[in-house]
Amino acid sequence: MPEGPEVETVRRTLKHFVLHRTITKVTVRYPKIIDGDAEAFVQAVTNQTIEDIKRKGKYLIFILDDVAFISHLRMEGKYNIKPADTLYQKHDHIIFYLDDGTTLRYNDTRKFGRMKLVDKDHYLEVLPLSKLGPDPFSATFEEVYPKIHRSHLPIKTLLLDQSIMCGIGNIYANEICFAMKMDPRTRASRLSKNRVKELIVVTRQILEEAIKQGGTTIHSFDANGITGLFQVKLKVHAQTTCQECGSPIKKIQLNGRGTYFCPVCQKRRY
Repeated sequence: MPEGPEVETVRRTLKHFVLHRTITKVTVRYPKIIDGDAEAFVQAVTNQTIEDIKRKGKYLIFILDDVAFISHLRMEGKYNIKPADTLYQKHDHIIFYLDDGTTLRYNDTRKFGRMKLVDKDHYLEVLPLSKLGPDPFSATFEEVYPKIHRSHLPIKTLLLDQSIMCGIGNIYANEICFAMKMDPRTRASRLSKNRVKELIVVTRQILEEAIKQGGTTIHSFDANGITGLFQVKLKVHAQTTCQECGSPIKKIQLNGRGTYFCPVCQKRRY
């Protein structure tokens, strides 16, 4: 699933192509992508101009003249820009025709992605965005520490909890734990105030670097053909040998998620 840096890469890329373009027509080839009435969605966004594209965690928010819609890419969703006369690909499910003769096409092999029409002025107040915690780039110690301090769950599990900080997925949670030399199974309540402050800083650093590299290319992620390069900088995720000490990387299942760590560098503290 695309994580925060991948979604941010998509957002920045799409803004170069579709900002201030007017949607002249919408073709829905798979209505279940739309959360709610697909016809009402089409009517609401047609003849609307794309004013901005924002992000909250792993969600994109397309801001139009009078409305907005949320887009979640889920496992394999991606957006592509194509000339209007280009033949549809098999998995092009939602096609937005723009006033410059191009189309914005939502392509999703697994059809898991979703779009939802929302109020442009209050989209953060409705589900699914209302249940999300702060973005790591804006999160404060005062917001994060109480949630971590009172939990006995493994710290990696909390990093994946979108209500604490949103946009962190499995890959980056593994990398964050490694950067902090912290066993991912460490109970969150054991982190001191200083370690939680460090956690926020390290999280920002890793996500910032991933965004600079265009995200991590895992499976079929791309942003209009632009693939991420952060995978070449992964220290622990999907690795076999620790780049710091040369020890074998260990992989376990932690709450159902593949978890990579170095038993030597990331000492476990119960």
